Amino acid sequence: MANDNGDSSLPLAELHLHLEGAIAPAMVRRLAARNGVALPDGLITPDNRFAWQDFTSFLNAYDAASMVLVTADDYAELTADYLTSIAQDGAIYAELTISPDHSARAGIGYEALVEGVAAGIGRASAQTGIEARMIVTCIRHFGAERASKVARMTAAFPHPLVTGFGMAGDERFGRAANFRPAFEIARAAGLGATVHAGEISGASSVADALDLPVTRIGHGVRAIEHPPLVDMLAERGLVLEVCPGSNIALKIFEQMTDHPLDRLRAAGVRVTLNSDDPSFFDTTLKAEYRTARDVFGWSPSTLRAATRTAIEAAFIDDSTRARLLRKLEESSAP
Repeated sequence: MANDNGDSSLPLAELHLHLEGAIAPAMVRRLAARNGVALPDGLITPDNRFAWQDFTSFLNAYDAASMVLVTADDYAELTADYLTSIAQDGAIYAELTISPDHSARAGIGYEALVEGVAAGIGRASAQTGIEARMIVTCIRHFGAERASKVARMTAAFPHPLVTGFGMAGDERFGRAANFRPAFEIARAAGLGATVHAGEISGASSVADALDLPVTRIGHGVRAIEHPPLVDMLAERGLVLEVCPGSNIALKIFEQMTDHPLDRLRAAGVRVTLNSDDPSFFDTTLKAEYRTARDVFGWSPSTLRAATRTAIEAAFIDDSTRARLLRKLEESSAP
């Protein structure tokens, strides 16, 4: 069956998905009832959407919705549900960003969180064949000391499906260099590294992020405001985890035709397509590929190149990478 992503045979892959951001309003209602969690008034609109107006209110809605996840089984259910849905749309690989700070508020320890998500990955993989890994994220506006604590916790309890470390949260808080100790801990533990930058804050936040030992940048799109920085990203081969639907929903750009996705690609920057927080931004991974096709005129080969870039930049072992690349190549065979 065609998956309507620009090429019915095109495998999809994403590197930037916040797991709690994939929870649908219907699941929030169901888990709230099951777990006895009172939802804030107005969190979900009558037409079954999350209610928020700007970046700050989005963060508040995200935090409120995530509070219904109170057991490892809840995380397993969410993970399996999301991965199965995108696999049905053609996805062969996904990286799930998990936040120990969010789960801890509901009383779920780090190891239980990881085991719950791993169980969900296993279920989805058994059913659909999709591969998935986890990126543990620290929260920037919680401060550098907490970031290092999260990194130490991640390093102390290794898991084969935890392959990356990142930093999300409010880009306007602190300098990236303040968080370098956390990233050095993660790098010493053999984890890949990525950091949010150039979304809410401008090009300077992307330049600032280059002080960290990362190979990828979450968003990074506002680098377009400073052409020499774009050239630097291209020269270094840094990969941008671009989330067009998210950027429009948060009014980083007024309309999709203003989005710099294609200009960055044309300048030689390595770009990937991602859904970020799909339940909050009314998007899907499939929709992001479709946008690249319909708005920016990407051909099937250009869309396929975005999937290849994601697999090449993924935080996976070489044998898994080779297997996924073979799957990508085989999908284009006549």
